[in-house]
Amino acid sequence: MTGEGGVPESAPDPERASVLREVAEEIRGESSESEHVAAILYRVSDLYDPEEETTVEDVYVSVRNVLRIKERGTLERDGG
Repeated sequence: MTGEGGVPESAPDPERASVLREVAEEIRGESSESEHVAAILYRVSDLYDPEEETTVEDVYVSVRNVLRIKERGTLERDGG
């Protein structure tokens, strides 16, 4: 099935969600980069969790925010 903009929609797959979350747990805390990758993996895993109502666009926005935070080095918002 294809969603908005021709992006494939993900079907619920609890096993895939679980594997992604296990990998995220394994790498979390090893470095700041691994923390960011773990956060991204958790967000992607939501696509496959039948309990979540997450879209590919939601994941994209979250990943973009994680990368922006990493680039700035802080959660503080810009003043403008």
